[in-house]
Amino acid sequence: MKQRIRSGLAPLLYWLGKRSMQSRLVAAYIAVFLIPSIGVSNILFNQIHENYIEDALRKSQFTIELEKTQIQKQIDAMELAAQVSISNPKVMEYLNLDHEPGTGELIAWDREVFAGFSLIQINTPQIVHWRLFTDNPLIHEIWPTVFRESRIQNEHWYNTVNGLDGGLLWVFQKTDKDIMKRFTSEPTENEPKISLFREIREENHIGIVGVEMLLKDFAPRVYTDISNYESQMLLVDGNGELYLDPGQYLAGSDKLLQQKIRELLQGELGTREGEIRFQLDGKSYLITVSPVERIDASLVNVVSLEGALDGISKSKRQIIAANIGLIALLSVITYFLNSFILKNLRRLTEAMKRVRRGEFHTPIPQIKGSGEVGELAHHFNKLIQTINELIAQGIRKQALTKEAELRTLHNQIDSHFLYNTLENIKMLAEMEGQRAISDALTSLGGMMRYNFKWSGEYVKLRDELRHIENYTEVMNIRFDEPIVLKVEVPESLLELEVLKMSLQPIVENAVKHAWTGEEQEEREISIRATDWGDGDVRICVTDNGQGLEPEALDRLNAVLGLAGVRAKVPGSFGPEPKDRGIGLRNVQERVRMFFGPRYGLEVFSERGVNTNVVMIIPKVLLTGGEGKHGQIVDRR
Repeated sequence: MKQRIRSGLAPLLYWLGKRSMQSRLVAAYIAVFLIPSIGVSNILFNQIHENYIEDALRKSQFTIELEKTQIQKQIDAMELAAQVSISNPKVMEYLNLDHEPGTGELIAWDREVFAGFSLIQINTPQIVHWRLFTDNPLIHEIWPTVFRESRIQNEHWYNTVNGLDGGLLWVFQKTDKDIMKRFTSEPTENEPKISLFREIREENHIGIVGVEMLLKDFAPRVYTDISNYESQMLLVDGNGELYLDPGQYLAGSDKLLQQKIRELLQGELGTREGEIRFQLDGKSYLITVSPVERIDASLVNVVSLEGALDGISKSKRQIIAANIGLIALLSVITYFLNSFILKNLRRLTEAMKRVRRGEFHTPIPQIKGSGEVGELAHHFNKLIQTINELIAQGIRKQALTKEAELRTLHNQIDSHFLYNTLENIKMLAEMEGQRAISDALTSLGGMMRYNFKWSGEYVKLRDELRHIENYTEVMNIRFDEPIVLKVEVPESLLELEVLKMSLQPIVENAVKHAWTGEEQEEREISIRATDWGDGDVRICVTDNGQGLEPEALDRLNAVLGLAGVRAKVPGSFGPEPKDRGIGLRNVQERVRMFFGPRYGLEVFSERGVNTNVVMIIPKVLLTGGEGKHGQIVDRR
């Protein structure tokens, strides 16, 4: 069960997890207020619904009890009338006559005996017929009281009442038939009645007494003239036949409802006392049944719950709609309030995103207040300060490391000893007339002075070019085919600030790797410098050597692109010295460290044609110089 609940909630939780805090707060607000309000409304209206049904049931039971009381009175009146007939000795004497009475005798009987029946009937006006039936052929009929049994011998109840041995028989009839059959057509079913029959016996069968009452008088609420759209009362006899007012709105003309009532009385309810709720054609009904044992019948009250339940449902929907509307309005207000409250948090989030992209000098938002967001902003500011300090420390450590490496290289040999030794050898060469050796020693001495005299990281471009010329002259001693160095630098750029020993390693790399010794053409290295873009300078070092394969070129540029990011990339171009001296990668690292990540080296090469190493640096003139975008500084 728990697993199914978690599985069902997983998509919702995933969706909420991708929403902003503001949206989640609004969703939580709706869940906290809307769901309980709807739940409480449902419980409240369900309780109202049940209370209404209970009230309807009590009202229906009370109405049935009132009607049963009225019916009991009518039953007593009809039984009393029947008993009076049997108890009157004059009546019994008349029924037992053994001779045919004359006219005068008949008039006397009518005045003395049967006129009393009329008085009783006047006192009980609900009794519509009070009749005596006899099979004595000697007596005459006296209308409307005495009739021959031959008039009722064909009725379905005739044999039944004669078999009860003086017991009472109650019979429901759809019509009030004319016992004298004075009309040619049968009456319509608008005069249903209830009849009480009892056999008159002494030693033998004498006759039958019948007392009849119209159902509209017997059960007045069943045939009331007052229209009621919510309930209707019915009378059901022992055979399941329904007696009701067809003019009533509820069940009078609804044949389906009448059929449903018959089915319930024959099935679930029977003739016992009780109630049941059911639906028919989407409408709800309540039936209350109470048996009337003395006449073998039941009183049924049908109550329509549709009107009241529709009103309750409508009110329920209106309340829920009002709740939803109110929550929606409050949610909009809450959304804007949260937007105002979380504004500082969003500012802090944007600052964090910029820091994640590497913008460590992002302006830190100033958030006032001592709440959670203010405290978070304070610690974030401290974190950025710490990160910037660590970055600065890392850069300083890296610079100090590089400087220490260079210092170590500088201090490996005593510079004064070398200078003096080279001067002595140069003098010996000149004394012996060896001008080539003397010139080579002069170039070598210039190189050593340039290397050992490390007063700062920056030099003029003219000094770096002079050092490269000395290096080329020294290296030409090794080769049968000398290397021709061509320099094409405008006079205005000779004062350009460059990093010391930044171009010489590029030339050295070309000298070592550009030629194989089998070339037929002249070896040539050219250095060109031009203005580039807005305030930058482009320096190109080009050789006419064998060039690089595309794979080697891509690998070399990859190494240069990652220089300063990680210490070493496997598969770097060319063999590196075992002492890890200054190479192309070190030049790239130094340029980026001192000038920034957008400056550095890039290599272009065409196999069998040439190799071109391009360096982009900012245009900074150490002293003097001209240039529209040049920055003049004095580092002396």
